Amino acid sequence: MTNKKFSMIAVATSALLLCACAVGPAYQRPSVASPAVFKEAPQGDAGWFPAAPADTLDRGPWWELFGDAELNRLVSQVEVSNQNVAAAVAAYAQTRAIVARQRASLFPLITADGSARRSGGNGASGTSSAFQAGLGASWEPDVWGALRQGVNSAQASAQASEADLAAARLSAQGELAINYFSLRDADTELGLLRRTVDGYERAARITQNRYDAGIAPRTDVLQAQTQLANARADLASLTNTRAQLEHAIAVLIGKAPAEFALAPADWNMAVPLVPLVVPSELLQRRPDIASAERAVAAANANIGIQRSAYFPSIGLTASLGNSASRIGDLFNASTTLWSLGVSVAQTVFDAGATRARVEGAEAARDAAVARYRQTVLTAFQAVENNLSATRALAEQASLRRAASVAADLTEQQLLNRYLAGQVSYTEVVTAQASALSARRTLAQLAANRQAVAIGLIQALGGGWHQPRSRPTSDE
Repeated sequence: MTNKKFSMIAVATSALLLCACAVGPAYQRPSVASPAVFKEAPQGDAGWFPAAPADTLDRGPWWELFGDAELNRLVSQVEVSNQNVAAAVAAYAQTRAIVARQRASLFPLITADGSARRSGGNGASGTSSAFQAGLGASWEPDVWGALRQGVNSAQASAQASEADLAAARLSAQGELAINYFSLRDADTELGLLRRTVDGYERAARITQNRYDAGIAPRTDVLQAQTQLANARADLASLTNTRAQLEHAIAVLIGKAPAEFALAPADWNMAVPLVPLVVPSELLQRRPDIASAERAVAAANANIGIQRSAYFPSIGLTASLGNSASRIGDLFNASTTLWSLGVSVAQTVFDAGATRARVEGAEAARDAAVARYRQTVLTAFQAVENNLSATRALAEQASLRRAASVAADLTEQQLLNRYLAGQVSYTEVVTAQASALSARRTLAQLAANRQAVAIGLIQALGGGWHQPRSRPTSDE
């Protein structure tokens, strides 16, 4: 009779396992309206943007497009030294451990135990010994797919963490590159200011000599001194700005500012041609979009986990053990005890708690979908903004260069006319200020163009690859 009962249990359990079904909704990546092309992308023969394949950006470190050996050396240290990236790496490792833990729940739990006891007492005829050893196993079959949904949720979270790691790495690399070019811009402007200060000092001496000779009024001397003092103040301010940029770079590569110094060097002002991608490809290239989409998948799996509470939980247990008074008899067949068991539990009434949890999970999924779509829209905006800025700055470059040349000529001509007594010193001061401003603006424009190129690379997802194994729907 006992064997029949256990046979019936085995048959029923097998039937349940064969009929096992996932109670969660099948996952489909949320739909997003994607334009055919970017609005600000060049059309026709604009010429300022290359029609290069997008994978040219994927086959090597994107910062190498700028052709700066020092930048290459610095960015390579971000991966191993930046603490934000290190924290993202640890977070990714943690999510992978959670996936392994969730997978383990799909398999039976096997335990082993043993004990030895010797007892006796006053007035007793003697002492006695007792030895026990046993194996136990328990398993909760994933009849309704709740455990599998837990694994799916953990896998999606791990993939989101992987994308977050890529986003943290890309952000740190981009920030370092922008700070580096800003520092090189500061070096260039410092050189301009030092030469300008030298020129203002000569002009101040000339003006003082002319005043001493009675040719020029004292106001000319005061104007020359004022202009020289302002230029020296700008020099001190820009020196501080450079120091702060150097400190920021040190932190980005994981060093204390006191342990890092970056010597002035020639600045490669070249702006690389960044290959463009179509908007639909952006959904696979940007790590923040990938992370948001994987969050939707995790939230979708959680719905199935919550729905499984509507169905009974089934547990199987088994044990095998021996008990003997002598350790030598412990493993004799005559002392072996075994047991098999099955348990079924079902919540009968919970005042709507299960329904509330399911509705909460569905609402969380809807919120994740909204965040995903907003992330995509924000990504499109970032690309459009950087494309627009790229075009505008490219158009400004030739105009700013022409303005700087004209300002230099004006400064020199007015200074010569002043020495000839044809114009007032006020006109010279105005021309010198305009020339200096034009030179500094030209240098700043070069740095801005490189920063926008970096921003466009980041907006396009950098060189990150979406894992090819990522599913788009539940299997």
